Amino acid sequence: MSNRKFVNEIFNTPPKSYWIDSTAETNYPALDKNINVDIAIIGGGIVGITAAYLLQKEGFKVAVIEANKIAHGTSAHTTAKITSQHGLIYNNLKKQMGEDKAKQYAEANESAIRFIENTVKENNIDCDFSLKSAYIYTKDNNYIKAIEDEVDAAKSLGIDAYYMKEIPLPFTVKAAIRFDNQAQFHPRKYLLAISNEISNKGVKIFENTRAVDIEEGDELSVVTEKGFKIHAKRIIISTHFPFYDGKGFYFSRMYVEKSYIIAIKTNEPFPEGMFINAEDPPRSMRSQRYKDGEMVIIAGENHKVGDETDTNSRYNNLIEFANETFKTQNILYRWSAQDCMTVDDVPYIGNLTSKTPNIYVATGFKKWGMTSGTAAALIIKDLIVKGDSPYLPVFYPSRTDISASAEEFINQNADVVKELVTGKLKAAPKDFKLENGEGRAVEVDGKKIGAYKDNKGNIHMVDKTCTHLGCELKWNDGEKSWDCPCHGSRFSIDGDIIEGPASKPLNHPDEQPNKINPNIFG
Repeated sequence: MSNRKFVNEIFNTPPKSYWIDSTAETNYPALDKNINVDIAIIGGGIVGITAAYLLQKEGFKVAVIEANKIAHGTSAHTTAKITSQHGLIYNNLKKQMGEDKAKQYAEANESAIRFIENTVKENNIDCDFSLKSAYIYTKDNNYIKAIEDEVDAAKSLGIDAYYMKEIPLPFTVKAAIRFDNQAQFHPRKYLLAISNEISNKGVKIFENTRAVDIEEGDELSVVTEKGFKIHAKRIIISTHFPFYDGKGFYFSRMYVEKSYIIAIKTNEPFPEGMFINAEDPPRSMRSQRYKDGEMVIIAGENHKVGDETDTNSRYNNLIEFANETFKTQNILYRWSAQDCMTVDDVPYIGNLTSKTPNIYVATGFKKWGMTSGTAAALIIKDLIVKGDSPYLPVFYPSRTDISASAEEFINQNADVVKELVTGKLKAAPKDFKLENGEGRAVEVDGKKIGAYKDNKGNIHMVDKTCTHLGCELKWNDGEKSWDCPCHGSRFSIDGDIIEGPASKPLNHPDEQPNKINPNIFG
């Protein structure tokens, strides 16, 4: 089969995550009445499921609600590396936050690796877990000093780190750093096994149950889309981008990046280890057991959500890299992921705000959610059970010292303002002649709308104002969706929510105009 033929074939079908395709679909019920629990967890990914597992063990009555299916969001679209090696981060952390907080970050993530390893062993979970070394490499002389400094910083924080001049990939490098005793796994096999375990022990799991609000007062209540409520003493928000802001202004302190993943079959075994480069464009690689052999997972091509309309070109770039680097036999899967990025590169884990002692949040994992998300669950469990965590200071959501990242903070908020303003002012063409498979903004009766013509010639129209904060949505041609360039919400061709933080679907142009989330500003 020629390279061109299997490239064409992979684009003839919608993107599909291997993690989802290789596991059975879950079938937990939707919430259909008001309930009372000790702890309500909103979001059924790595944070929510792990937190439920931990808190159930502590004797709490726990409920988990998920807008879609559990372990189906970012946790099912990851590369699934379990590592404390989050790019060249530790030298910068020491400079920006000091050695104590840098050490907290390292220890929290190393503890998360060991927790996953022990949980797999204790529960005999078949999830392709295997210990690996993790490498960051560079082909660029300009990054040699940065890698040298990172090795020194990591060692000073207690990480098992080594400077390398050669790595087991089929090309030469200028320098690399190696962390030992890291790991990889199949995230859905792991999370579905834990979900089954906690469900059998009394944790209530509800799917297709979207939270739209939190009522604060003497008693906390999670309000769902259907009007049912979960009354709880404590609430954990683990919905990727927080659906409820609580005047924490997370929309001004985070942005969302999209990255792309392909899984390929090669003619030669993949070398031992997990790999990522230091320079742009990023290229992440790992192996994965597949049928009677293995496949190679390659990720990269990061960009802000909404900044790219021709997303298929991003997959093509990864395919080109794969063909140049490995003897590619076939392209098995392609999918994409969205990740919340904080302005200082450190997640927000802890109380939602300083005024919400019983509402907790975990977000902003910067593409390293398997480890940081597990660390978040461990930290929040300690906050609930013990009232404190030794790792809280570095992750504290209400931290105010962003001096080192002030430029990034200003740039990201300037981008949001630009999208809010220019998106409204930009004229849409009045020409409604769409080709099959084409989507774009058009003007109808003086209103700017989003229109898509499917392969059968049917027109799908939506009000293209995002229901989160009011930014104008952009068409994603590769995945046939309407994407928000401000905070990453995504909608289907008919306006249904694919990804939050939006909690309301898009209206049809004949209906009332979309309204933004009234809870954003309190």
